[in-house]
Amino acid sequence: MRITDVVPSAMAGERLDRVVAVICDLTRARASALVLGGGVRVNGVVITSRAAKVPAGAVIDADRPEDDGPEPLLAESDVEFGVVYEDDHLAVINKPPGLVVHPGSGHQHGTLVHGLLARYPEIGALAVGDRAARPGIVHRLDRGTSGLLVIARTADTQQLLTEMMARREVSRRYLALALGALEADSGLIDAPIGRSEQDPTKMTVSTNGREARTSYRVLQRFTNPEIATSLECTLETGRTHQIRVHLAAIGHAICGDPRYGGTRGAIAAPRPFLHAYRLGFNHPVTNEAVSFEAPLPEDLVDVLADLS
Repeated sequence: MRITDVVPSAMAGERLDRVVAVICDLTRARASALVLGGGVRVNGVVITSRAAKVPAGAVIDADRPEDDGPEPLLAESDVEFGVVYEDDHLAVINKPPGLVVHPGSGHQHGTLVHGLLARYPEIGALAVGDRAARPGIVHRLDRGTSGLLVIARTADTQQLLTEMMARREVSRRYLALALGALEADSGLIDAPIGRSEQDPTKMTVSTNGREARTSYRVLQRFTNPEIATSLECTLETGRTHQIRVHLAAIGHAICGDPRYGGTRGAIAAPRPFLHAYRLGFNHPVTNEAVSFEAPLPEDLVDVLADLS
């Protein structure tokens, strides 16, 4: 597959193999092999040095190898996660921080999906089509975010939950700690989100993005060791990195979030302070109204304990 793209300013001076990995969505190892094999041209010239520095605005022309297809999904019983609720149709999982939800570039093993296959082997039958790498998954949490996810155990439930997500019939609430003092005690951030043109691995508020709305409510205000605000955030849409991007866009990045400016200052958070603590919906099979909560994990409790 021929891929042609222009090096963004955010990647100026980066190694060629890293640029190719991002532009072609390849692992670093496959990108390096592609460069060494003469499959990459920079401004029309074949470059075989992986470490060659690439200027902004350079045109990358690459012969991307066809995918061999995803690795077979195998059950991995050593993947740890909490189970808040389960029945024959679905399960509600409490995901620990640091756990990737499903396989993808750089994460072919040790994901939540691999652990789910060990506990619920029947979801392996759902690994078809565009869900080949994410059977049972109907929504996601970022790797550094902890908290609640609902998982489908049957094809019918997966379809019903997916439709409920699209109709915004699943209530998802998060606990967050934001830098600075939000002026209002509650509010709505209504701003479209799209992929950053400067850094394709990040999201940003963009007029060309998809609609995104996050409502928030102040829970507690802190002034020491610096000003910060504890919030309850509710997703009205479900865009990638939505809460992180929205809070950063109004000047109040999530504490501990290195991607969106939340690591400045004196608050030492070990990860982005974001926890999906409450999940509610009507059961897709019984239509019973159900809701679940997951307490704030100890690592984030410890962060709050140092604030006053």
